[in-house]
Amino acid sequence: MIEAEQKRPIEQLLVNTPVVINVGLEGFADELDSQQVSVIHVDWRPPAGGDAELADLLSKLGS
Repeated sequence: MIEAEQKRPIEQLLVNTPVVINVGLEGFADELDSQQVSVIHVDWRPPAGGDAELADLLSKLGS
């Protein structure tokens, strides 16, 4: 049998335990965690609360 390091990436997905990176929706990460799925949660929100005009103005401050 081929060692895990020598397998193609797609084959490694079937052999190794995946880790999920969850961006934004904490409830999704909580649900995965409750099912013993390895999950890393990133608390991300759109800049300026999703207001495109305000985000554009804020981006000009950093220039």
